Amino acid sequence: MNLWTHLEAEAATLGAASRAFTVSGLSIDTRTLKEGDLFVALKGDNRDGHDFLRAAFDAKAGAALVSHAPDGMTGPLLTVAHTQRGLEDLARAARARSNAKILAVTGSAGKTTTKEILRLACNALGRTYASAASHNNHWGVPLSLASLPRDAEYGIFEVGMNHFGELRNLVSLVRPHLALITTIAPAHLEFFGNCESIADAKSEIFEGLLAGGAALIPSDSLYAERLKARARQAQVSNIVTFGVGGDAKLISHALDGEGMRVKADILGRAVDCYVGAPGGHIAQNVVGALAAVALLDGDVLNAAAALKNFTALKGRGARFEAGGIQVIDESYNANPASMAAALALLGNAGGRKIAVLGDMLELGEGGAAYHAGLAAPIDVNKVDLVFANGPQMKALWEALPPRLRGAYAESAAVLLPQVLAALKPGDTVLVKGSNGARMSVIIEALKGKAA
Repeated sequence: MNLWTHLEAEAATLGAASRAFTVSGLSIDTRTLKEGDLFVALKGDNRDGHDFLRAAFDAKAGAALVSHAPDGMTGPLLTVAHTQRGLEDLARAARARSNAKILAVTGSAGKTTTKEILRLACNALGRTYASAASHNNHWGVPLSLASLPRDAEYGIFEVGMNHFGELRNLVSLVRPHLALITTIAPAHLEFFGNCESIADAKSEIFEGLLAGGAALIPSDSLYAERLKARARQAQVSNIVTFGVGGDAKLISHALDGEGMRVKADILGRAVDCYVGAPGGHIAQNVVGALAAVALLDGDVLNAAAALKNFTALKGRGARFEAGGIQVIDESYNANPASMAAALALLGNAGGRKIAVLGDMLELGEGGAAYHAGLAAPIDVNKVDLVFANGPQMKALWEALPPRLRGAYAESAAVLLPQVLAALKPGDTVLVKGSNGARMSVIIEALKGKAA
C-alpha cells in the first residue's frame, strides 16, 4: 500500500528528499523492518539510528528519514532538521488526511488488552488499524499514527505516560473522537506520589478530544468522580461510564471452556457473547470496548460476536502447557491491581495453584506495603505455593505463612531452578512481575520444557 510519497513526506516535514520514493510502512528497528518501509533514524540515549542505515537498506527499506546523510549512502533519504520532530510531523499529517473514527486508550492497566479487543471489535465493522504491541510512548504514538493507512475506517491508539504532561502531548497528535480510560491503580507512584495524581495525569487524554467527542470512564474506580470532573474541565459534554455500576453495565461473566461468557447492557442493547479468554478484568475491558463501539454508532452485536477470536496476549495472560503444567504468562508488567486480577485468574484454575511473583516497580515509598498486601488476594484465591523474586518481594515473602513459601531469591535466574524443581504435572503456575523483574526468564524456561 502506498503510505507516503516523497512529495507528501517533504510537505509534511519540510524535509528534502534525495530522490523520488514511495513507502508502504514505517520502522525504527532494522530487526523488524519490512521491505518498502521508511526507516526513521531516531537518536536515543544509547544508540543512534543513523548507525543502522546500511542495515536498513540491506533489509530493503524504501527510504530513510535522517537528520544528516552519512558518506556513501545511496538509498533514498529524506533529510529533516530533527528525526523525532520529522516523525511527529508525519503523524500530524497522517491524522489530518484521515477520515477514520479515532479512539485513544489509556489507563494504569489493561491498555494493550483493551486496544486488542477494540481491534477485533472494530475490524468486524470496517477496515481497522491499531498501534502495534505497546507502542504508547513519545516515539511509539507518532510512529503508530504516521503508519495509519489512508483508507482506515477505524484507528485505535494506545497512549501511556509516567510523568505529567506526557499524555497531553501525545493526545494532541491523536485527536481522538473517543477517549477511554481502563482503570486507575497504583502504578508509577514513584513519580506521582498518589492515585489522585495518576488520575489527573491520565485525564489529560480528554484534552485532545475533538469537539463533540466522548469520554469513557470506569464506573467502579474509586476515582470515577475525579475523572468525570477532569473531563468536564476539558469541556467534554459526552461522559459515559462502564462497569458493574456504569451506563454500560457488566451483568455477569462466567468461565466457558478456554474463555468466558459475558452478559452486558451496552447503553440499552443487551449483549450475550463469548470471549476467547477468561477474567473479570477482561470482562470489564470488553464492556468498555463495546461501549466505545456504541458511541461511535457501530454495530455492537457484530462487534461482540468477533470477540470469540480474542486470545490473551503474550505476557498479559497468554496460556500454554509445559509437560503437563498449565502456565499463565503475565510476565510483561505488574502493579497491585493487575496482580490481584491475575491471582483471581489463578484462583479459577485446577490442580495446585502456584504463583511465581516478581517485583512491582515504580511504587515509591509505599512499595513494601503494596507487596506485603498481595498476601490477601493470595489467601482469597487459595494459592497453594508462592515463589517470590526481587528485593521488594521480600515484603510479601515475610507476610506469607510458612506453608505457602516455595522459595525466595533476588533474581529470576536464581529462583528458576527452585521453581522448576517444585512443579509437577497437573499444576497451574502464574508467572507475573514488572518487566524489569525479568520474569520472562522463567517463562522461556517453561516454554523450553514444553518443546
